[in-house]
Amino acid sequence: LTLVTAQQGGIDMTTLDLRPAPQAAPAAARVRNHALTEVRLVIRNGEQLLLALVIPIGIVVAGRFLGSRVGLTMDVLAPSVLALAIWSTCFTSQAIMTGFERRYGVLERLSATPLGRSGLLAGKAMAYSVISLAQVILLVIVSLTLGWRPHGSALAWLSSLVSVILAMLAFGLAALAMAGSLKAEVTLGLANLVYIVGLVAGAVVWPLADYPKATRPVVAALPTAALGESLRAWGVGQPLWWPLVSLAVWAFLLGLLARKVFTWIS
Repeated sequence: LTLVTAQQGGIDMTTLDLRPAPQAAPAAARVRNHALTEVRLVIRNGEQLLLALVIPIGIVVAGRFLGSRVGLTMDVLAPSVLALAIWSTCFTSQAIMTGFERRYGVLERLSATPLGRSGLLAGKAMAYSVISLAQVILLVIVSLTLGWRPHGSALAWLSSLVSVILAMLAFGLAALAMAGSLKAEVTLGLANLVYIVGLVAGAVVWPLADYPKATRPVVAALPTAALGESLRAWGVGQPLWWPLVSLAVWAFLLGLLARKVFTWIS
């Protein structure tokens, strides 16, 4: 309702304008509100919290006291767990959530609202970026409390920051490609399987140098290895540039794949 002021015979008369004037919120507000909704949904989901916080924090705490037995000092373990957190949130959590949203028709209905398809994807990207940032901050605090002392230089900060952005993009596109082409139950099982495989064999937690020489070229080609190596190099103050090339190629290829196979209706 709006107030309309009119002047009749020198007297101001204020009336209510009851004419309907529906309109969508500004595009930025629509994306922001959708991102906040996505964040709330993830926070309320126990499985997502397990992947996002409980497992990474558990690895950091256990590694602080037992890591030396398997060759993982805090200088290696802390940045590795940061990579694991980004991997779990941007790929595994996003794939599972999007898969079930697609199955229940949420994506189809939201894409028909003023939010639109581009706004929906932008909101998702913003939400998972915020969640990843919160994860990293919390894990850094826990790691510093347990004695980790990073030595990142200016160039190391630059290379690692770009690698994180590219990794989040690549992982998110991989999640959309999986969730947008497979049944929700298949996505649930496959996303968790890929998460475990990446954790063990993707050079996320263990440095690339710990893998057999014969397998290093294959492992190094994975986006998980590129992010892990970049963050481990940042932790000791050494910039590493080859992960940026690897992650950029992965982001491009996965973007093409997601565009090709993603469908809004299950």
